[in-house]
Amino acid sequence: MDPAPSVAPITDDWRAHHFDHLSPALAQDLHDTLTHMREDHPVTWSEEHGGFWVVTRHADVLAVAQDWAAFSSAQGVSIPKTESTVVAIPEHIDPPLQKSYRQVINAYFTPQAVARFEPDARALVTRLIDGFVETGSCDFLAEFARPFPGLAFFELILNAPADTVASLNETVMAATNPNNPERGQAWVALNTWIAGFVADRRREPAQGDVVDAILGATIDDRPITEPEIIGMIQLLILGGLDTTAGALGQFMLRFADDPAIPELLRHQPDAIPRAVEELLRLDGPFIAIARTATRDVEVGGQPIAEGDKVLIYWASANRDEAEFPCPHAFDIDRTRNRHLAFGAGPHRCAGSNLARMNLRVAVEELTRRLVDVRLQDGAAPIEFHSVLNRVPLSVPITFTPGPRRS
Repeated sequence: MDPAPSVAPITDDWRAHHFDHLSPALAQDLHDTLTHMREDHPVTWSEEHGGFWVVTRHADVLAVAQDWAAFSSAQGVSIPKTESTVVAIPEHIDPPLQKSYRQVINAYFTPQAVARFEPDARALVTRLIDGFVETGSCDFLAEFARPFPGLAFFELILNAPADTVASLNETVMAATNPNNPERGQAWVALNTWIAGFVADRRREPAQGDVVDAILGATIDDRPITEPEIIGMIQLLILGGLDTTAGALGQFMLRFADDPAIPELLRHQPDAIPRAVEELLRLDGPFIAIARTATRDVEVGGQPIAEGDKVLIYWASANRDEAEFPCPHAFDIDRTRNRHLAFGAGPHRCAGSNLARMNLRVAVEELTRRLVDVRLQDGAAPIEFHSVLNRVPLSVPITFTPGPRRS
């Protein structure tokens, strides 16, 4: 067996000149490393992966995200560029054309639109918790955090076969990990599934959902094309599965580490919406994204040349001391919480209202039903699938056994 490749240690030189967002060392030490970046190298050039800028302070991250004219998404949002042959729409398209695609889906993700899914989402949460609540232990990622957003998204939003959720979750994780040598095949598998799903939906009666809206869309006075349809559904899937799973997994890790938080929410359920916002600020799963400079520009005092790649760190912006007092602390009473967990600018997450509803419902039921949560004795250090999204690979927990509800 070949020895495992060596991992460069995180040193000040690494942070200043060789920052590598794909490094397993960074995945394990993300927030401490980003704190040092904000302090010492807030906008710095990394020699890795062909060279790119790393931007970590809140004001700079927000400025880049909002200035779509100077920082384009059209040349890809990952470093290195994704191996998918399908353009994820509208994430990989700049305004003003990007707005045309967003308008196709926006109406299906307003607060009013997603509110009608809450009873069904709560029933899914109840069913999943019932599957392990009597045992007093589970792998929270495998038994709740991964299946819940997949089931909710497939059953409620896509009206797709729920029996494909588990395998598609694995495919998405494999496709979005640049360290995976088989990610190219995973992208092919994902887009093959989408093409088959689209073909099936064309044969079925219309259901009045977002998929029907995409299939019948008109873009710039012409019918939407098949590659555009696949690209839009691909982005919905990527946004609907990994991110919510990552948030739930990290929330549970924080609950196990700080039992006062779930105890507070158990007794003050009205505080849960504010708690979800603070948890997203601290442990948001959408941690970074790339842009390409379309002209010479300056960020944080650093000259950035036309064509340079720029990696902006939402996760770092959300713990910036200049924006958030005591940024590493959970503070449910923050009066100002301009977190960027859902991104910013024209590409801000279209499904943020759905994610908030799912997370709120999940936290309500989990804090009510799982008491005395802690990591299982002897559990190995938590590892993360952590590149642009951050998801713990496993969260083994114990708790006081409780009764089923259904």
